[in-house]
Amino acid sequence: MPKEVSTIVRRSVFALDLKSLPSQQGVKQACYSAPIEMSVGGWLSTFRIAGTLLFEARLGILLELLIFLFRPDIADREHRVTPVSPTNLRNEYDFVVVGAGSAGSVMANRLSENGKWTVLLLEAGPDEPKISDVPAMFPLMQLSPLDWQFKTEPSKNYCQAMKNHQCNWPRGRVLGGGSVLNAMLYIRGNKRDYDSWESLGNPGWDYDSVLPYFKKSEDMRIAEYKNSPYHHTGGYLTVEYFKYQTPMIKYLVKATTELGYDVVDANGATQTGVTNSHGTLRDGLRCSTAKAFLRPASKRKNLDVSIFSTVEKILINNDTKRAYGVQFRVGLFSHTVTAKREVILSAGALQSPQLLMLSGVGPKDHLDAVGVKTVHHAPGVGENLQDHVAMGGMTYLIDPPANYTGKDPFTFTLSESTNEKVVEEFTVERKGKYYSLPISEAMAFINSKYANKSDDYPDIQLFLSSITDEADGGIFVSRVNNVNNDFYAEMYENIIYEPSYGSIPLLLRPRSRGYVKLRSSDVDELPMVVPNYFHDPHDLNVLIEGANFIYNLTQTPTLKSLNARANPNRIPECSSFKFPSDDYWKCHARFYTSTIYHPCGTCKMGPATDKMAVVDHRLKVHGIKGLRVVDASIMPTITSGNTNAPVIMIAEKAADMIKEDWK
Repeated sequence: MPKEVSTIVRRSVFALDLKSLPSQQGVKQACYSAPIEMSVGGWLSTFRIAGTLLFEARLGILLELLIFLFRPDIADREHRVTPVSPTNLRNEYDFVVVGAGSAGSVMANRLSENGKWTVLLLEAGPDEPKISDVPAMFPLMQLSPLDWQFKTEPSKNYCQAMKNHQCNWPRGRVLGGGSVLNAMLYIRGNKRDYDSWESLGNPGWDYDSVLPYFKKSEDMRIAEYKNSPYHHTGGYLTVEYFKYQTPMIKYLVKATTELGYDVVDANGATQTGVTNSHGTLRDGLRCSTAKAFLRPASKRKNLDVSIFSTVEKILINNDTKRAYGVQFRVGLFSHTVTAKREVILSAGALQSPQLLMLSGVGPKDHLDAVGVKTVHHAPGVGENLQDHVAMGGMTYLIDPPANYTGKDPFTFTLSESTNEKVVEEFTVERKGKYYSLPISEAMAFINSKYANKSDDYPDIQLFLSSITDEADGGIFVSRVNNVNNDFYAEMYENIIYEPSYGSIPLLLRPRSRGYVKLRSSDVDELPMVVPNYFHDPHDLNVLIEGANFIYNLTQTPTLKSLNARANPNRIPECSSFKFPSDDYWKCHARFYTSTIYHPCGTCKMGPATDKMAVVDHRLKVHGIKGLRVVDASIMPTITSGNTNAPVIMIAEKAADMIKEDWK
């Protein structure tokens, strides 16, 4: 490395010295003079996390600077989207797409392939920042201006360890949407998910029909899968393994096989098993849908992209029941454009129903209550909300092998994973820990006792993780989850930065259903989100089977060799229950409840005979002409795995259906 480059990096990194952060002793002294509303431990966590947040801010600024200086591949100035000024927009387009997320970016690309059609893509946020390309930095995107920052309504049945009993629900407000904020995991779901969609009255959505659309977008770069009949090369969306793994993950994968699960391609012939995580990555960096689909299409003269554009309502003719345009705001100024053919709503599972209701399409009694005139009574809008609920906080301590001689830390710890050497490796040598995804370096799809083990239809997904709440000092995992500082102190403060691993169990097919409702007729007021986690008790019964499996991993020969043991601290409100036991895990799940960022189902697809269906099998809104919904909200039931890949598939299929309809 040239000496002058190394000097720049080292001078820039001096501000990242974790030794300059508040010491625990110093923080404790400050705590005793603090107000008494919070415990001393809570104040300890508050002060220390506040100090590390300053570190996090410095890290973000520093990485942006160093990427600008040394990583032209990330800056990608030549191919970045050039937004159109509102004054240069056409008055009319063939198609207006609302939302430039995982679905909208695909729609804009595929529809503008027809040079005779004009397409406008509207996005409320900016272009994706350079730092979002760095896999390990994905938590920094959440709770930032790129995040709509939704929260669930307070509940007594879940999210009990969270501030005000509210779970954070991050949603992307940026070109690329959730694919810029998410953990980049590429999982298609189970074959039976799609066969079930078809059986509900949606022809053309069975697995054999949707597989070509998964393959169409894919550029598979994992060598052993390039020639698989389940995969494809040459598509816009690149799929790779993550470029860096901690040594701990090999132990977790091996331990899972010792409990009877094979290593599989979870996106191939068999889902049940364990796998190193597949990611939407290109050369180790995030491959968002903005990078994959928008940048290659953005120079087309028939495609306009307008950023910082908040859509206020879809314009619908009350007499003809036809959508004819969109009203949106840029800054203080409102604009109107008309859609000659269709409006495509791709605002996501929370804001697509919000915009439909603000435009007069929704349950009439609810619209009346918030002062919105009903154009079309659609009782299913905002209903049928589903999410993959998970149990967070599953921390297990270990003793790294005495004979371990590797240069890299055995597990993730903040001080060893963010320092001068690590920054230098990433920015100059293009390798190292910033290419990792510590929260889910590997994953497993397993069967609870409620699943049919002879069938390939697992009901629990596990994220196998080298990062835990204590290992990052509370600035990533706990902060993103909105964990209360008192709870954090009770559970982690006395084991902070100890060698550890974690695993997150999530429920693949919840029976519980929630809803999204308007607070008012103001588009700037985020709607109410009520997930109703555990409303059906079966969901909790299945989820705790995942916690039992994770505990049983400690009894395998591989993890016994590391002296793997559960966090010795117990949730105070759960301490009356024996540990480990089903009752303890149920209590734990109600406290450390976590979303996996997969809301869906709120504009569900189904035939007209289903009064709660919002769109038909071609994604046209029932009762309204010229309007389709294309995003996760159309899923009648949630897929068995991360939802980003299925949403991209939905958009690929929708684009072909639109082309068929308009010849």
